Amino acid sequence: MSETTVSQQSGPIGEGVTARQVSGVSIRLAGVTKRYPGQPAPAVDAVDLEIPAGETVMFVGPSGCGKTTLLKMLNRLIEPSGGKIFLGDEDVTGQDPDQLRRRIGYVIQAGGLFPHMTVAANIGLVPRMLKWDKERVTARIEELLELVGLDPAVYRDRYPRELSGGQQQRVGVARALAADPPVLLMDEPFGAVDPITRQRLQDELLRIQEELGKTIVFVTHDFDEAVKLGDKIVVFDVGARVVQYDTPEAILADPADEYVADFVGAGAALKQLSLTRVHDVQLRPVTTASVGDATAEVVARARAAGDDYVVVLDRRGRPISWPSLPELERVPAVPGTVDEKLPVVGHGSTLNDALDTMLAASQGGAVVIGRRDSLAGVVVIETIMEAIQRTRQGASE
Repeated sequence: MSETTVSQQSGPIGEGVTARQVSGVSIRLAGVTKRYPGQPAPAVDAVDLEIPAGETVMFVGPSGCGKTTLLKMLNRLIEPSGGKIFLGDEDVTGQDPDQLRRRIGYVIQAGGLFPHMTVAANIGLVPRMLKWDKERVTARIEELLELVGLDPAVYRDRYPRELSGGQQQRVGVARALAADPPVLLMDEPFGAVDPITRQRLQDELLRIQEELGKTIVFVTHDFDEAVKLGDKIVVFDVGARVVQYDTPEAILADPADEYVADFVGAGAALKQLSLTRVHDVQLRPVTTASVGDATAEVVARARAAGDDYVVVLDRRGRPISWPSLPELERVPAVPGTVDEKLPVVGHGSTLNDALDTMLAASQGGAVVIGRRDSLAGVVVIETIMEAIQRTRQGASE
């Protein structure tokens, strides 16, 4: 079932075009149907669909249209009444469902963590079922916590009740990726968190997907989320009838019919702004400092570069604060204080996200992070507004 290809994709600012490994497999649905006893119409009616390897495909549609039922048939949490499901070239329709699920990651709201297990035990569950040795399981847990932006030393031995909603969701993603499955199913995973946490989790998923290249099928009720995250979007009607299956750009520019246009809703022109990402605009370099550095030397470097502030990095190169030079001059060494309100966006974030982040923090810029939360640069509000204006002009021409 494994399938690995390499494609060309733009990396973080300054990295140019880099080879991207795709570790996912294609998914093909042939006449997939679900009928429930006593119901006159099928919940899912003979769906034919092909999902390319390594792409994120978003399932959207009204409540009760069958999108979640279809998702759960992919890992046989719901058994199809008819049709076939292929992962790569392999027909998995009649395969043992427990064995199948160990090869497909599954993420639900709040991560679906077992409350009596530690973070490490939750993440290591499937590898242990697959009889990985202890050292391999431990190494995988550490690797995945790093991948989702959680320090293993801090979070490994915590229980779900000791985590925030966003942290639980990150652990849920790590657990789904534990056995390195080629397919990741996500059932409205970010629906239960606050808007700021939701944006950060979306950015995290974009970053992880850029690095791993899984095949992701993601159910959402939020069309804006679908536009932001999806390589393609499937718009369903009742019975999981596919009304339109295309890129976000194509659906926004040319809805297939009035039903899709109504579903996209008002403000389609504004939604076009979500198609422009932070990595599409010019980032500014910034003076950096490590915790414990002599502030006199750091301030001198910043002034020589024409910067009014510096970005402080932790031992793993992740930004933790953004003090001004006058603030730094009050102390002899760079402090390790973590600014919980630091305006941070991923380089895959949309311009709307970046602008919202700046406004929420009352800042004129935001720190941009790339792979493994490493610093990519700084984006300022003037750059965002210029890009938005160009996008508006392009949409009106």
